[in-house]
Amino acid sequence: MKKIVALLFCVICVPALADGDTNPMFGENTQNSIMLYAAQGTGAGSLFKLVDPFLWDFEPLTMAMLQYSQPVSIFRLPSRINLTLVQNFGYDSGRGLSFFAGGISWDVALVNWRGFYIGVGIGPYMRDSRDRYVQSRLVFGERFFIGKNIGDRWRIEWFTQHFSNGDFTEINRGFNFTGLAVGYSF
Repeated sequence: MKKIVALLFCVICVPALADGDTNPMFGENTQNSIMLYAAQGTGAGSLFKLVDPFLWDFEPLTMAMLQYSQPVSIFRLPSRINLTLVQNFGYDSGRGLSFFAGGISWDVALVNWRGFYIGVGIGPYMRDSRDRYVQSRLVFGERFFIGKNIGDRWRIEWFTQHFSNGDFTEINRGFNFTGLAVGYSF
């Protein structure tokens, strides 16, 4: 709940930092975007924790995500609505991990400056199964991203994303990913 309140606070209080005339997540005269995301899972239980408990923990959970987007406006901020498919390639039945999901999400660019943009996003996803990390099939994804336009139609983004069920079930460890994305607008 704290994450949702913080996200709403950012969306409402930061509009002065965004350029409302253009949508930095799309090129000029484009109404569609395809993005390909690749990420590494982060979370508890890796060898990095033994070396330094303050380091991020990396798990063998590699994720790919394909996203189709269209431009929208939320609170007059440049935004996008996304249809997304998420697949992890680090499935290990011995560890009880599985994550294949589809969902819809909304991303808002809070800062747009000289081709760079910073934003947040949220949305519901339906998973393929329950496991020892998240006991429900319905999960919510929260994302933070920093992007850079490369030309009129291409962009890259660094992102971190968390999937969990908002403590609707007793088991809700969640899935965390950090990685890069490449997008093309048309």
